[in-house]
Amino acid sequence: MTDAGELLAVAKRAAAAGAAVLAQRSATGTGGDGLETSNKGEAGDWVTAFDVAAENAVREAITVERPHDTITGEEHGTTRPDQPSGYRWSIDPLDGTTNFIRNIVYYATSVAVADSDGVWQAGVVHAPALGRIYSAARGHGAWMEAGGEATRLAGPVPGRTGLILATGFSYDPATRASQSEGLAGLMDGFADVRRLGSAALDLCLVADGTFDAYGERGLNEHDFAAGALIAEEAGCWVRRPRLESPLDGGPSTKDRLSAWMCAGTLELSGKFPL
Repeated sequence: MTDAGELLAVAKRAAAAGAAVLAQRSATGTGGDGLETSNKGEAGDWVTAFDVAAENAVREAITVERPHDTITGEEHGTTRPDQPSGYRWSIDPLDGTTNFIRNIVYYATSVAVADSDGVWQAGVVHAPALGRIYSAARGHGAWMEAGGEATRLAGPVPGRTGLILATGFSYDPATRASQSEGLAGLMDGFADVRRLGSAALDLCLVADGTFDAYGERGLNEHDFAAGALIAEEAGCWVRRPRLESPLDGGPSTKDRLSAWMCAGTLELSGKFPL
C-alpha cells in the first residue's frame, strides 16, 4: 500500500506538467484562433490541441514514476499496464476548455488517484491562469498554494448569510432545459448563483470557502475526482455521483446525465435532489 502523501507528490508533479502546457496559451486570438479547436459532438463541447498535449504530459509524468498504475483520461480513455498495481489515475487535462478558448481564467488540470478499492487517495487541481494549486491527500487535509504560500482549507463559513450556490449546465439540450426549470427551486435559501464553467474549480472554491455549495448533474468522473476529494478533506459534506467505473465501461449517458455531484456545508446537504 502506497502512502497517500507519496501519491500526492506524484499527482502534484503530473498536474504541474499539464498546467505547464496550458500556460503556453498565447494571449492573442482570444476567440480561440490558433488553438486547433474541434467539437466532440455536442454544441459547446470543445477540445483543443492543448487538451491532448496536456493529457500526454500528465500521463508521461505518472508513467515515469508509477509504470504499473492504470490511467483513465478524458482524451485518451483507459490505459492498463501488463501488471497493474491496483491504483488508478483519473485525468482531466483541461477542465474548462471553453473558458480556455475564450481566454477566461477559470480552467485547470485535474489529477486524482484511487486505490484498488476505488477510494480516492490524492487529488490536485492546478489552475495556471489563477496562479493557484489546490491539493489534498486522504487524511491529510486540503491545501491551496498561491504566491509561494500554502493555506489549509476549511470549507465555507457555517451559518453565514448571503449564501452563494455554484452550478453548471449540460451540453445536452433536454438536460439543460430541465436544469433551467429546476434552478429556482434549487436556489431556495441561496442569495445568488455562479456558473464559472469548471467543475473542478467550483469544488475547490467550495473547499476554500468562496462558494457555500456546489451542485451539478451530468458530470464525468474526471470532472470531479480531484475536486471532490479536496472539498472532502477541507471538511465539506460531499456526495459523489454513483457511476459505473471507466474500467467497467463507464456509465450510460442516461445514468450520467441524471447523477448529481454536490458539496457544501452539512447544513446545506438537504438542498440537493437525491
